[in-house]
Amino acid sequence: MTDTPRLILVTGASRGIGRAAALDLARQGNIVIAVARSKAALQKLDDEIRALGSEAVLVPMDLKDTKGIETLGKVIGERFGRLDGLVANAGILGTLGPLETCGPRSFEETIATNLNANFHLIRALSPWLHQSDAPRAVFVTSSVARHPRAFWGPYQAAKAGLEALVIGWADENENMKLRANIFDPGGTRTGMRAEAMPGEDPMTLPTPEEVAAEMVKLVSPDETRTGACVVYRELAKAKG
Repeated sequence: MTDTPRLILVTGASRGIGRAAALDLARQGNIVIAVARSKAALQKLDDEIRALGSEAVLVPMDLKDTKGIETLGKVIGERFGRLDGLVANAGILGTLGPLETCGPRSFEETIATNLNANFHLIRALSPWLHQSDAPRAVFVTSSVARHPRAFWGPYQAAKAGLEALVIGWADENENMKLRANIFDPGGTRTGMRAEAMPGEDPMTLPTPEEVAAEMVKLVSPDETRTGACVVYRELAKAKG
């Protein structure tokens, strides 16, 4: 390993856990490739990262743009020749309610953002991850992927598919340097959580910063696990 800053791509970097992860990684001296839909929010993030003495590459993009993901991979290869880490955090809640009442467009958009986009990220970025001395990837999941329940149909279907996708990918690379894991943040004080659970007291939940501090450890060069599902609540409980 060298003292060269690690290059980490973060999706959904403009708010919530993704934003907290981007700032935490920048604070550690990493170069962050920040991907999000909002250009204005990315520019604000860039100002904060620069204030920390680090730098960011801003990529305003909707992850449903699969051609855009392909182009992003090519640009990373041409400009850097490698990628050290991927924090695949971006996701949407989609429609909550009886499955019969979910419109096809909403269902397909939820699958496209939460599952398909991650397949395209793996496909576009893995050649450059394999050029890293210690490539690491983490994908954000939810407990409903493993314990499905009423009214979460599209979201939990996408997350269940994502878990299978990532665990299979990790297994394919068990003899390589790549380490790929899943991270379940649980209930976190974010806008998405407030949308899903409007009656919940947000002050009973951990902050995005607290959660992100554990998630970014999974893209550290010291991380040895692969194919694991790391649950934030279990980590917090173990710490007392």
